[in-house]
Amino acid sequence: MKIAVVGTGLIGTQVIQKLNAAGHQATGHSRQTGIDLLTGAGLDQALTGADVVVDVSNSPTFDEASLDFFRTAVGNLLPAADRAGVGHAVALSIVGVDQVPDLAYYRAKTLQEDLVKAGPVPSTIVRATQFMEFVPAVLDWTTDGDVVRLPATPIQPIASAEVADAVAYAAAERPGGTLNTGGPDVFTLDELGRVFLEVTGDGRTVVVDDTAGMFAAVKGDVLTTTEGARIAPTHYRDWLRTR
Repeated sequence: MKIAVVGTGLIGTQVIQKLNAAGHQATGHSRQTGIDLLTGAGLDQALTGADVVVDVSNSPTFDEASLDFFRTAVGNLLPAADRAGVGHAVALSIVGVDQVPDLAYYRAKTLQEDLVKAGPVPSTIVRATQFMEFVPAVLDWTTDGDVVRLPATPIQPIASAEVADAVAYAAAERPGGTLNTGGPDVFTLDELGRVFLEVTGDGRTVVVDDTAGMFAAVKGDVLTTTEGARIAPTHYRDWLRTR
């Protein structure tokens, strides 16, 4: 199959590699290759002849402006895909995204999902849990001197390579609703922070603070997978030791 991957960052580059290794013709598209999701420029050319479009693009901000980004991006991408005769649209989202209304970015991703599902091209939504690669940034957001303040929010970290596996799998299949994927272990965020500090030899200390950082807005275990999800094999400690 010919597959157009929109977004060539952490996930997109890996999806392209995996699809091509499996014998598909996957090409990456971004501003660097001449497309613009906010104006629609270059989309018709990029999607010509494609059987599938994979959207792993992202908003440049995580605030209220992300709502406008996804509204405009989907509003340009899917009509262009429909004009090109694309038969399947795959979009990457977040497990539990519709259960965190207090976060603007999560509301924006929920809007993206709704627009994709209601769009003119049959679709699959791939929902992934939090990426292992993002843990250091999460700790840095709430670090004060030698103390990291983190809420006890349940998190199920997954390696980005295994997110890419799920996206590539979905792209090669028929349109299929929603596919959830996550890592094999669930930690509270403060526990995850302590594991990172221990394995990396970082001297900071984690303190539980249920008001700290963006994950303080998450209630309960909504960011973890439920029955029927695709569970990736890589454990966080093992992944971290290889970095």
